[in-house]
Amino acid sequence: MQSPHHPHIMTRAREKQCIAILLAVIIVAITLGGLYSQNHDFSLRQDEHRRKFGAVYMTLNNPFYEIIDEEIRTVVEDHGDVLLSRDPALSVEKQTEEVKDLIADGVSVIFLNPVDFERMGPALEAARAAHVPVITIDTNVQDSEYVASTIETDNYAAGVACAEHLLATAPSAKILLLKHSTAHSAVDRIDGFKEAIAGHEGFTILDEEECDGQLELAMPATEKMLQRHPEADTIMALNDPSALGAMAALESLGRLQSFRVYGVDGVPETKELILAGRMTATAGQSPRRIGHIAAEQAYELLQGKSIDQLIQLPTHLWTHDNLTSAQTKEWD
Repeated sequence: MQSPHHPHIMTRAREKQCIAILLAVIIVAITLGGLYSQNHDFSLRQDEHRRKFGAVYMTLNNPFYEIIDEEIRTVVEDHGDVLLSRDPALSVEKQTEEVKDLIADGVSVIFLNPVDFERMGPALEAARAAHVPVITIDTNVQDSEYVASTIETDNYAAGVACAEHLLATAPSAKILLLKHSTAHSAVDRIDGFKEAIAGHEGFTILDEEECDGQLELAMPATEKMLQRHPEADTIMALNDPSALGAMAALESLGRLQSFRVYGVDGVPETKELILAGRMTATAGQSPRRIGHIAAEQAYELLQGKSIDQLIQLPTHLWTHDNLTSAQTKEWD
């Protein structure tokens, strides 16, 4: 006769007990899971209720646009929404594709900093067809009827301010220009400068080169102009990155100390160079205000309010005479 504590009988009993416990745990888990799913959102990041905004810049290889993006993002995220930013790296075709991709992603508004102000038609038409409003930042576009609002600096006035400083502080000047002719803002700056200089005896524009507002392109462009015109003594750059490229070229040739260099932006690094006496002046912009105003305009638009079609912010010319060390640390 077998003992009631035979090991095989004991094993079967334990197996049954374990299975029973396991089934009980599964039943409880399913029950609790059902209750949990009724009260929790398992969607990706729980953000299907959040509005999406799109931002497409001509490039993010420029601290100016990084600051604008940072300010827009702050406002959007403070509202509990999402900003999707894109960098087409100065390609019109890629920028157009990115605008269309953002539309497909379901964005409510697109912030656009156009690569080429004359070639944004396809992107703007796609946005209009999808009923997605576009707010242009830093510069406008040729097809302005497709744009809800433009927020920019008074770019023409920025160029005029640089020219007026040159006229007031130099007896004469032999001038080189660094341009970006597909950016309307850059065109306005150079036009403002040229028109303010025009007619003043002794102030002559010798040469001009395209550089897309990029430091790495401005350096060889400056070198080319100096080879053609070694007598030059002044350079007007459409923005601070190109001014820095020009200064690098001048430094390599040992000519920076004798050159007047003007830019536009008010980048902290260029303000430091102005204070150190190595750069002449920069017409300061406020990317923080541009970004903040653009985002606020977008929310007013979505609330059905009327918004300004054009907002132009004033510029401030920074020179050695009005800069302090504290003012070189930040953007306006």
